[in-house]
Amino acid sequence: MYTPKHFEEPRIEVMHALMRERPLATLITMTSSGLNANHIPLHLVDTPAPFGTLRGHVARANPLWSDFAKEIEVLAIFHGPDSYITPSWYATKQETGKVVPTWNYAVVHAYGTLRVIDDAAWVRAQLEALTAHNEAGFSQPWSVSDAPREFTEKLLEAIVGIEIVITKLSGKWKVSQNQPAQNQASVIAGLKNSDLRDAEIMAALVAANAKHAQ
Repeated sequence: MYTPKHFEEPRIEVMHALMRERPLATLITMTSSGLNANHIPLHLVDTPAPFGTLRGHVARANPLWSDFAKEIEVLAIFHGPDSYITPSWYATKQETGKVVPTWNYAVVHAYGTLRVIDDAAWVRAQLEALTAHNEAGFSQPWSVSDAPREFTEKLLEAIVGIEIVITKLSGKWKVSQNQPAQNQASVIAGLKNSDLRDAEIMAALVAANAKHAQ
């Protein structure tokens, strides 16, 4: 991933936070017929340090678990908030007119070796952990044990576990750090007054990462 220094996010805790907040990852593997991409919720655990481990499951009918190059790393991409940035928001537009549109975003790339775990007890524990994480914000959280045991046991037969011990993390927060302070402030104001998806979250990211242009 091309990452200019001013957009680099090296802090593991910040990358981990995004991965937990937006767990639906794009998992890219090399197969016998070329690159393959699947979209899978992956649950992050902190061990082993420093990067942690990703755990998930796929349908047994999905060739991801049976057709992948074991000697080649896989890549899991976690997509954070993103937003179009119109040049009309830049304060310097009135001064020079030398502004163009761009797109702000935050993203994490996680690399590691894929391991297949075809074990019902492991998969059940993974499902319970993933469900507990994603249900935590609900007033009446659902748990796997709420469903009949024979029903979930039948479903478990149709899925296979996967695990990726993370060997490298790469974070990119492209949130207007390359703009002068007056443009950062006007982008924040523009986002807050817009109806764009993720606008409020992006405004907060711009504010948190605001720097004077080098």
